[in-house]
Amino acid sequence: MDFDLRKAIIQNVSDNTREELKATIVDAIQGGEEKMLPGLGVLFEVIWKNADANEQQMMLETLEEGLKKPELH
Repeated sequence: MDFDLRKAIIQNVSDNTREELKATIVDAIQGGEEKMLPGLGVLFEVIWKNADANEQQMMLETLEEGLKKPELH
C-alpha cells in the first residue's frame, strides 16, 4: 500500500481547532524544519482550492510582495 502524504497530513489536522492550526503553521515556519514544509504546502493547497478568484488574486499579490522583501534574499 502506497503512503499518501497529502491524505495523511489532511487527516492529521482535520479535527484541529483554528488555534491548533495556527500553532502548527507558526511552529513549522519558526522551526524552519524541512520535514514540516510539505505540510504547509498541503495546507496552502486546501486554502487555494477553497478560495474564489479574488481571494486567489490577493494571495498571489501577497506572495509577490513578500518575495520582494530583502530579508528573504
